Amino acid sequence: MNARREAAAAASLITPAPPAKSGAGRGVRRRAVLDAAARLFNRRGLRGATLAEVAADVGLATNSITYYFRRKEDLAVACLLEAIEAVVAIADEAAIHPTGLQRAQAFIDGYLRLLADIDSGRRGELVRFHDIRALEPGHRAQVVAAYVPMFRRVRVLLGRPDGSPRTLRALNARTLLLLTMAFWSRVWIRRYALADYPLVAARIGDILSGGLARPGTTWSPPRWTGASPLEDPAEDAMRAAFLKAATLLLNEQGYRGASIDRISARINLTKGAFYHHHADKDELISACFERSFAAIRRAQRSAADGGSGWDRLLRVAGTLACHQLSDSGPLLRFTSRSALPEEMRAKARRTMDRLTQRYGHIIVDGIADGSMRPVDPSIAADMVTGAINAVVELGHWLPGFDVDEALDLFLRPLMLGLESDTLAG
Repeated sequence: MNARREAAAAASLITPAPPAKSGAGRGVRRRAVLDAAARLFNRRGLRGATLAEVAADVGLATNSITYYFRRKEDLAVACLLEAIEAVVAIADEAAIHPTGLQRAQAFIDGYLRLLADIDSGRRGELVRFHDIRALEPGHRAQVVAAYVPMFRRVRVLLGRPDGSPRTLRALNARTLLLLTMAFWSRVWIRRYALADYPLVAARIGDILSGGLARPGTTWSPPRWTGASPLEDPAEDAMRAAFLKAATLLLNEQGYRGASIDRISARINLTKGAFYHHHADKDELISACFERSFAAIRRAQRSAADGGSGWDRLLRVAGTLACHQLSDSGPLLRFTSRSALPEEMRAKARRTMDRLTQRYGHIIVDGIADGSMRPVDPSIAADMVTGAINAVVELGHWLPGFDVDEALDLFLRPLMLGLESDTLAG
């Protein structure tokens, strides 16, 4: 069964609603409901948006929405399956090209054309995938049943496993990298004019093809020592435990799903203990973001001096990847900001933009000193941020991986190119 049939089969499992009244407008109204829901889910999260908000957006009563989708979860699944089908269609178009690098470029081209259609209003918005884990198990299983075949379909663009576990794991890591670069572009693409989206796609593809380092560069990332060098020794242990528990829940469940009760239960403490350390949930979430930003700043400061631009970039990216996978991690996923209150969301965005610019400064230095290829430093910096953000996703596709393997199979293809020797036995 191919990926499109898998998605269609998953869609058939959604709780059926009573049939809507017949008429030519039924399909139009259903389309409007899906478009409005995707916008609201992206802005407020799958847990935060409500059927009443979707109904108000399209000028319907809430009970009219149930003609199409009985429950909000059914609507969320329908939106996610539609987004999966769109990615599968792009992969199918890319598959006609003869080489892996050409197919990867075609996939990025197709995805940014899709974003151009969305941002120009030529088609409705598609829901983002980062909130899938916020769904209840039954609905999540429906989405995963379509997402995994989609992932495999994209994987075929990069090559086919030869039967060795090493090759399959390397292909899975490269596929996650390709999908991450496509999906992460939604975070920053609107800095560019619609007419420039094809140019942006070409520059993403150039980096994926040739990497960031000059040809012939040796791969020598920081090696895992078992502890993060970015841990703050002055941090209060109880406060650190709360912030880590909250970060993990935010990464898994989003802003709405990370309740005070759930955060407290993660570390076997009462709500009273929570309020001893934090005035409210928003203050805690703000502290989680600042804790992650502080770790990034420490990594960037540690790479401020000494060595070429390439040496410094590899040191900071490798150190942050190690931190992500250490007992002190993970960093708060930047996509967790989407359902935050507006003021907090804007502040987090400004801070993350500034931290990403620092990667750009290192890349400019590397281009100037000859240690790095002449790439677009702004786009390259966004790609580095996206890769660091996605390191924690590797466990889904590389069961039992260790940190050295993560650096080798996931970070190296970005730094040295998709066809660097990560597939060597």
